[in-house]
Amino acid sequence: MKLDLTNKIYNDVDAAREHLEEQLWPFGPVCPKCKRQDATALDGKTHRKGLYQCNNYLCRSQFSVTVDTVFERSKIPLNKWVLATHLMAAGKKGTSAKQMERMLGVTYKTAWFMMHRIREAMNMKHDGPIGGDEKIVEVDETFIGGKSTNIQKGKPLSKKKP
Repeated sequence: MKLDLTNKIYNDVDAAREHLEEQLWPFGPVCPKCKRQDATALDGKTHRKGLYQCNNYLCRSQFSVTVDTVFERSKIPLNKWVLATHLMAAGKKGTSAKQMERMLGVTYKTAWFMMHRIREAMNMKHDGPIGGDEKIVEVDETFIGGKSTNIQKGKPLSKKKP
C-alpha cells in the first residue's frame, strides 16, 4: 500500500477520528465499559467532537474512540497518531525516533513517547496461533534455516553424509 500524505486522515483531526471509528466500530459505537452497542453522540456546544454516551441505564458512561487505546489521554493530535502508526507498521526496516520527529513535526521526546506506546500496542497478548485457530497467515520475505557451516555458536555440522 502506498502512503498518500495528502489523505485527510493524516492532515485533519476529525477525519482521523472518523477513520478510527470506522475501523474500531464498523456497526456503530460500542461502550468500552459495558460492551453494549447502544450509544448516543453528544453534540452540544460544550462537548468535544466524537464523544458518546452509553444508553444503558446502569452504565451511562461517556467515551470516545480513543478510550482503551494507545491514543487515550494524549494531547498529541489524532491525525499524527494515525500517521505514526501507519509509518511504523508499513516500515520494512523500522523507523527511528529522529525520523519520526522530522516526519511528524514533533519534538524528539514526543516521537519517542509515541513510538513506545505504538510498540506496546503491537505486542502479542495471547499465546495462540497468529491468525487464530485454523486460520491462514501469509508472510512476505521469509527466510528459514541456512547452511549448517554458517552456524556461529557451537561446532558446525560435518559436511560428510552418514
